[in-house]
Parts: sequence; C-alpha cells; structure tokens
Amino acid sequence: MVHIHADNINYSYPIFDKRRSIKVSVMKTMVGGNIRQKNGKTVVQAVRDVSFDLAPGDRFGLLGHNGSGKTTMLRLLAGLILPDTGKLDVQGRIVSLITRGTGINEDLTGADNIELPLRILGATDAEVARAKVEIPEFIQLGDFMQLPVRTYSEGMKARLTFGICTFLRGDIILLDEWLSTGDKDFIAKANARMDEIVSETGIMVIATHSTGLVRNVCNKVALMEGGEIKMIGTPDEVLAVYEDPYA
Repeated sequence: MVHIHADNINYSYPIFDKRRSIKVSVMKTMVGGNIRQKNGKTVVQAVRDVSFDLAPGDRFGLLGHNGSGKTTMLRLLAGLILPDTGKLDVQGRIVSLITRGTGINEDLTGADNIELPLRILGATDAEVARAKVEIPEFIQLGDFMQLPVRTYSEGMKARLTFGICTFLRGDIILLDEWLSTGDKDFIAKANARMDEIVSETGIMVIATHSTGLVRNVCNKVALMEGGEIKMIGTPDEVLAVYEDPYA
C-alpha cells in the first residue's frame, strides 16, 4: 500500500571550507544555525529528528523559511540522498519534480529533448513512446518542436519543461514549489494539468512558501525551522503560527 513513514530522520552535510569566520556566520543565518562539529569536521545538520506518516489522500505541505530543511526533506523522500540515522519507508512509485529542466539539452530540438528527462524520472519504453506524441500536442509549439531549444523564448522553454515534468503519473508526487509557466496564454491549461495530477496522485508532498497554495491544496502541513518540524497540523492550525509566530 502507498505510504510514507519517516521516523526520527537526521541528515547532515559537511562544510569543507571554513577559512573565514564570516562564511560560517553567513551559513548559520542561511541554515538556522545548525552548524556543529562531527568527527572533527564542520557539518550542517539540515534535517533533525523529523517524523511523520502519510497515507493515500494526503497532500502534505512543507512550510518554512529558506534554509529550514524543506528541500533536503524532499531529496530524502526521493532517494537522492540517504538519512544519516532514522528510518524512512516510502512505498509506491515516486515522481520527483524537485529539479525542473534536468536532462534538457538546448542544442537539441524540442522533440529530441523529450526522452532523456523522462528516463531520469523513471519512464518506461511505452511511456516514452506515448510522451513523444502527447507532449507536443499538449504544449502546442508546432514546428518549433523541430528546432533547437536554444532558439526558444523563455515562455516556450517553460512550456516544454512543464509538459515533460507533468507527463508521468506516480503514486507519490514530490514538488519543490508549484509548477507553472510564465506564459500567460498557457497558465490556465497548466493549472488544469496540475489539478489533474493532484487529484490522481496517492500522496503529494510539496515544499512551498505560498500560504495560499497551502490553504487551497494541502490537508496536512508541517512547519519546519532549522531542520526540525516544529508542528504538524491542518493548514489553518499551522498557518496561524507561521503567519503570526507570537500569537
């Protein structure tokens, strides 16, 4: 059965250059001050004692300021990095949309750029074959699909990337902010596609700064600070603290 179980997850990474004290001071500001010594090395503890359980139907928002550990938690869930300690059990097909544009080669045509990013996301041969037909139909770039991506406008590049990123369906979708395009003529279509993905997905986890998105999409929210989860609750419960920490 599709689920995510995180039990006391910890993850840290080393700082290899500590020659200037000002650099450490800046890093402390960026990561909430979780800089410590481990085995004689300076490390940032990006995630600390994080626990939560997600079941089908959960739309889980990770809310917090920059450096709070949201993106690191997504990378752990995606299997891109492994916890130092703790237990992380993720069951179901994962589609990770954390880094968009991965696998795009701007010297290749739009059509030729479809396969590699999908392979990186875990697409099968059948899915790639279907994507080569359906993605051009969806993003509607016409003859530009046969031109190098470096000739595209930013809006056209955004359409191509969006079409590729949102083609696959999974049991678990991981998002670092809501996918959208800067092309105003495509926004309604893109939002409809995202609504479709959310409705079809077993579990969605999204790291975001958008309180409006949290209210509209999520049923469960974690407030992260300094690598820790300070609270988990409904959007209203967590946003009351996030928006007014002195309430």
